[in-house]
Amino acid sequence: MEFPDASTIDAALDTVEFPAFAEVSYEPPAPEIDDPASAAGEAVADLALEEVPEGGTVAVGLGSRGIHAIDRIARAVVEEIGSRGYDPVVVPAMGSHGGASAEGQRETLAALGLTESKLGCPIDAWMETEIVGESALGQPVHVAEAALAADAVCVVNRIKPHTSFRAPIESGLCKMTAIGLGKQGGAARTHEYAIEEDYYEAITAAFDVIRRETPHVGGVAVVENFYDRPAEISGIPADELPDREADLLERAREYMPTLPFEELDALVIDEVGKDVSGTGMDTNVVARTPMLGASGPDEPEIGRVVVRGLTEATHGNGHGIGLADLTTTDVLEELDLSQMYTNGLTSGSFELDRLPMALPTEEQALTAALSSSGRYDPDTVRVAWIPDTAHLSSFRVSAALADEDYEHLTTGRRTELAFDDGGRAAFDEE
Repeated sequence: MEFPDASTIDAALDTVEFPAFAEVSYEPPAPEIDDPASAAGEAVADLALEEVPEGGTVAVGLGSRGIHAIDRIARAVVEEIGSRGYDPVVVPAMGSHGGASAEGQRETLAALGLTESKLGCPIDAWMETEIVGESALGQPVHVAEAALAADAVCVVNRIKPHTSFRAPIESGLCKMTAIGLGKQGGAARTHEYAIEEDYYEAITAAFDVIRRETPHVGGVAVVENFYDRPAEISGIPADELPDREADLLERAREYMPTLPFEELDALVIDEVGKDVSGTGMDTNVVARTPMLGASGPDEPEIGRVVVRGLTEATHGNGHGIGLADLTTTDVLEELDLSQMYTNGLTSGSFELDRLPMALPTEEQALTAALSSSGRYDPDTVRVAWIPDTAHLSSFRVSAALADEDYEHLTTGRRTELAFDDGGRAAFDEE
């Protein structure tokens, strides 16, 4: 694919004066657990392990990205299971992620600090599944054979609002069980039925079958605060799901990182990636969910979204880049379309893998965003500039936003936007 050169884009763009920016701190109150590893170990006591024979194997489903201290939390769960006389084995529970291959899923776990040596137990990344039954919706329910080979199965996951739907439960233990442990086949079937019915019905219907037909004993749930630190860690036995997960989701929604603004002309995001959100950028922050069967928040209303880069940990998986309006050609060159298309084809979320308009430089991308958002005035334009959608405690805003009052938002030093010879953005202090 050939993109227009910088001179061609310059000829088509209006020149704009960029607004002044200010650094801001956003600090809502947030509870936090002092020792998440100890809390995770204690949570294992609440799982239904009593009927597992001594020396029996317990499969631990792991794989959700972005969980703070997941290496310590997972290690504590594994160690506690071992201390109770059982034989733990980790099974990647991430659907089609990692390119839907055993090697790719091992690599994804390793990127999270989850290796056999660090966990202290084997990892069985075998991708084969078995259909254990048919849900009330008629969907075949897949479960990883690696999990079915164990005497008990549990999962460890964060409870949080999903990026694509609103329901009593969203991202958490039930979803990881129904979709993650189903590998690619299970993920594809659940997403397929979710589009026809809805996500909540498809997930809970599949979970009911798994709970009935497999030795599922529950899971360890993590709720994070605004700063992405563990606020609560609970063990939930399978027979108390999904009800107790629904209670935790309400708390997670209270703590969730969001922007305090109702309307923005532009949002600039330094990095997107699968380690930030399943959709690269959290739709609960950007309020964009262009997917079949999806629903999401109405605020903030954002005119243009500009993406400057990918996280290192996403390894080129730019699934979700389709939520942006503008980026640079450098970002597109980093994309691993094999991973993205596997994600999109499995989930049916083709819209998330569309390519936004890519311009040669960041200066041009930002100019295009501002000059196309209506009648432009640098003194009144409303721009937020964030590192990513998971870290919103410190970011930048344009002068118009800096002069307004928002609860828990403190304005700091003013900065001027500048660009180097290659058109890459940087900030200088006034």
